Amino acid sequence: MSLHSDILVVGAGPAGLSFAAELAGSGLKITLIEKSPLEILQNPPYDGREIALTHLSREIMQRLGMWDLIPKDEIYPLRDAKVLNGQSDYQLHFPQPTQARGEPADCLGYLISNHNIRKAAYEVVSKLENVTILTGTGVKEVKTSEDEAQVILENGEVLSGRLLLAADSRFSQTRRQLGISSDMHDYSRTMFVCRMKHTLSNQHTAYECFHYGRTIALLPLEEHLTNTVITVDSDKADTIKKMSPEELAASVKEQLKGRLGDMELVSTIHNYPLVGMIAQRFYGKRSALIGDAAVGMHPVTAHGFNLGLSSADILAKLILEAEQRGQDIGATSLLEKYSTKHMLHAQPIYLGTNMLLKLFTNETAPAKILRGLVLRASNNFPPLKKLITKQLTG
Repeated sequence: MSLHSDILVVGAGPAGLSFAAELAGSGLKITLIEKSPLEILQNPPYDGREIALTHLSREIMQRLGMWDLIPKDEIYPLRDAKVLNGQSDYQLHFPQPTQARGEPADCLGYLISNHNIRKAAYEVVSKLENVTILTGTGVKEVKTSEDEAQVILENGEVLSGRLLLAADSRFSQTRRQLGISSDMHDYSRTMFVCRMKHTLSNQHTAYECFHYGRTIALLPLEEHLTNTVITVDSDKADTIKKMSPEELAASVKEQLKGRLGDMELVSTIHNYPLVGMIAQRFYGKRSALIGDAAVGMHPVTAHGFNLGLSSADILAKLILEAEQRGQDIGATSLLEKYSTKHMLHAQPIYLGTNMLLKLFTNETAPAKILRGLVLRASNNFPPLKKLITKQLTG
């Protein structure tokens, strides 16, 4: 039995769903294949992750109808951001902007919980007549030829289409089966994420504290509620896992020198191994990569979903253009154009992030001195600061 669609998408995470939402009303038949059960898509569980969204991402989500489905009191403005190094009190400061993308703005971006984004994306796509979502379904094999793409499901069913998209995470099996190589970077570090209440105001300011041996990122939610991200070398992960909630809160307070007052753990703790990845190219024969299957960012810049949304947006626009002109939506020329455009934006951010991490997690004496110099140079060189702010706001 073979079921035919125009576009097959492996993975119904935020990038896969956003891509499908972009093609609402296009007349193109899209099938999303997701191994998670339907209940997980309808009500994704809290996973500790807060996503920093740029102004561009907000615009895309508004256009797709996703933004308005997120509870207003769970969209947290990120006013400004500060970076600290080691034991020094010197801060690299990205102040509250007055404009972003040519419009008046009063924040660098927005923080929204990952599960809220996933839920809103599913709600939009589940109502679209041109989209079918197969849940609880694994993929056994993918094949592409000059004429069509095929997905063979674990139950033996064969799906075919004019184009195949891999949107199945940075560890994408689809990407591997398509023969697209990637540069995988294991940072040998583990990230712990949780929410903490505190007695002093966070001023809606994000902090990235590169302390020696342990990095802490603070993402402000409510004035006295902050998403706390602790990153340690993976061989030290057990130390964090063995701490009681009180011990962890006290240890964070100490590392922050009491900046937020007394701390209290108010959520479950989630941990993730840190692995970055960028594919060598973002397309193959009648196939393309979007979301984390194309670029899996280190969370230090919190840029992952912005890039995923951008990849879906770029590719969808090219596909719509081709379809309206009666051209082949799986043509190599179209997919190559998408790959080049997305790579131009994604690669500098990916490589720049890795360079930054290499320096700020290097504990040698020369690196520590250089870290301090880099912060001061960035603070006192307006063009560089402006460039970084532009990346932060989108």
